[in-house]
Amino acid sequence: MKILLTLLCTIARGSSLSLSDCGGDARRPQMNDIAVECGTTYIGLAIQICPVIYTGYNETLLILNHMTDSECLATLDESASPPVARFQFPLNSTHACGSTFLTTSSAGTGVFSDFSNIQTVNVSGIVRSVDLTSGTITYNAELKYYYSCAYPLEYLINNTQIDVSASSIAIQDNNGSFLSTLTMELFRDAAYAEPLVIPQLGLELRTDIYVEVKATNLTGQYHVLLDRCYASISPVPSNSSFFNLFVPCAQDQLTTMVQNGESQSARFHFPAFRFIEQQNQTMSTYYLHCITRLCETSTCATFKQCNNRRKKREVLDVTQPYTITSPMLITKTESSESKEETPEGGEGGPGDDSAVGLGVAVGVLALACAVAFCVAAIFYKKLRN
Repeated sequence: MKILLTLLCTIARGSSLSLSDCGGDARRPQMNDIAVECGTTYIGLAIQICPVIYTGYNETLLILNHMTDSECLATLDESASPPVARFQFPLNSTHACGSTFLTTSSAGTGVFSDFSNIQTVNVSGIVRSVDLTSGTITYNAELKYYYSCAYPLEYLINNTQIDVSASSIAIQDNNGSFLSTLTMELFRDAAYAEPLVIPQLGLELRTDIYVEVKATNLTGQYHVLLDRCYASISPVPSNSSFFNLFVPCAQDQLTTMVQNGESQSARFHFPAFRFIEQQNQTMSTYYLHCITRLCETSTCATFKQCNNRRKKREVLDVTQPYTITSPMLITKTESSESKEETPEGGEGGPGDDSAVGLGVAVGVLALACAVAFCVAAIFYKKLRN
């Protein structure tokens, strides 16, 4: 009864379009009459209105999930071609105009094959026509428009350039963009307040690098959980050396996890290092990558348990399109002071052996030159006599 009274009040304003205004767009409804926009903070629906008018309805008689709240009703957009009835509602499980939120789990594939539980949230619902015809029969067909948006909860953040303060990307899925925008930021202080700026000559080794991965425009029911972060020499680490800062159930002894899976940001820090294979280069350059999960607040603790994760494979396959990129991380391979220092103690290192060998060679060469000079002088004297 409440829905009927609301509709009667709404229909009083009627539609500004009639069947004669539709021209060639006046036809029977088809399967592709609805367009769905899976946005980062909202879902938008656009239903062609002329087939609706042709069937005997208008935008005021299209009801989203039986909801008659003003923010859930359709608005007519005559500027579109053809004209459409638009619905727009927020991605919020507590108020999404009656939409159904369903979380499903499946084994990971590709870059996520290390994980046995990858979650996806599906947001779905239906727009129905309401027939106000009184009596036993009606000549109007019932209209139903189904919508669905799937949002993955696991993706790879590939932060390959780290001398900028931040970068972000809206994650895209087959059904639309993910409901949040992720950013990875690098800081130089434990308060995560001062952005990390890499000097022209690179960072000093053992400089603390503070990393924060944060989700914005995200409903309160999800937290950010880092599954794995690692560094590699190449932006695409499938064919290069890599070093794990942390993996499921293990981490490097110098990596410190500050918070993970407890809020809408995750934080950790590690000291700057270099790759040994770049020891002959002036600077060591490498890239940081993170595999990130959005978990429901009630299940984040579950994903931290080792028995819910797969053992990491020896070879990493990174063909994942969900990436985020920023400038490379650069460290000094050695400082100028270290070149001038001599090892402590009585024993010399490899540098000392090289110096001794060079001294002997120079001495032998000098002796040979002296002998040759004397012999030449004797022969010269005899020739003159």
